[in-house]
Amino acid sequence: MKRIPLLIGAFALVCLACLASAGAVAQNWPTKAIRVIVPFTAGSGTDIAARAVTERLGAILGQILVVENRPGAGGTIGQAIVAKADPDGYTILVHSSSQTVTPSTYPNLPFDMLTDFSGITMLANIPNVLVTAPGKGIGSVKELIGAAKAKPGSLNYASAGAGSATQLNAERFKLGAGIDAVHVPYKGTPEAIADLVAGRVDYYFCPIVNALPLVKGGKLLALAVGSSKRASALPDVPTTEEAGVPNSAYNFWVGMFVPSKTPRDIVARLHAETVKALQSPEVKERYARLGAETHIFTPEQFDVYIREEVASNAALVRAAGIKVQ
Repeated sequence: MKRIPLLIGAFALVCLACLASAGAVAQNWPTKAIRVIVPFTAGSGTDIAARAVTERLGAILGQILVVENRPGAGGTIGQAIVAKADPDGYTILVHSSSQTVTPSTYPNLPFDMLTDFSGITMLANIPNVLVTAPGKGIGSVKELIGAAKAKPGSLNYASAGAGSATQLNAERFKLGAGIDAVHVPYKGTPEAIADLVAGRVDYYFCPIVNALPLVKGGKLLALAVGSSKRASALPDVPTTEEAGVPNSAYNFWVGMFVPSKTPRDIVARLHAETVKALQSPEVKERYARLGAETHIFTPEQFDVYIREEVASNAALVRAAGIKVQ
């Protein structure tokens, strides 16, 4: 009978050793460069928001954070790279709210959005801005809707890809306004903007970080912001709901993730250091210039938020009939 207490004691010692080892992992991490996968093109809203914070985060951690752009398939190519990566804290994903759409638009994903990733925190809310080229002769949301209703299907809109957050914002707008417009998907935001400025597409719900310089430079006209509240960088531009389109708000955000089996002490440290970076004067100032607004979650809060948004976007995908070919 004396063996039982001895076995229990030995098991307890093993557990303590494992806990000590886990703590040491976080204490020593990171000891080498960290990959940051951004599943969209360089210059996209997500890419700009990622680089703004990873530069400061690298200085805090004392290691280089190398941003790799892996665009394609609505962000799922880059996401799959992170899902398959070693869960050791050396591969990070910076993705947007569009990833909460892909479970409904890509039926055969090589990963599970809800079980293969752990949230670190949301980095920022980045309002989408409904923009058009001045040469289109559309000066307001009312005029855009009027043109679309006068000739159903005659207008087209750009997006940063099928199933992207920019398409979702446009589809919410279409449903709320009761209009029909042709979707023109692009590889990313820079490509969509180029054709919008050239007049080859009629309008675009563009991330404000990309739209702001062109609006201020007179190359694009801001008709409304697609979010639930006005953008601080464009305070005189109404929301689409204020402009008379009910149930059209869509909040575009960018967040940070790691593979789900990453040790929780590394998750906790990465969260703490990322919050420090977000609260630094240089990142705050840079985000303010871009029109982005910092929004911090705990890892646990962020995971819950993701689950809720996946469910709500599934309903929108069904209502709008969004399909990815």
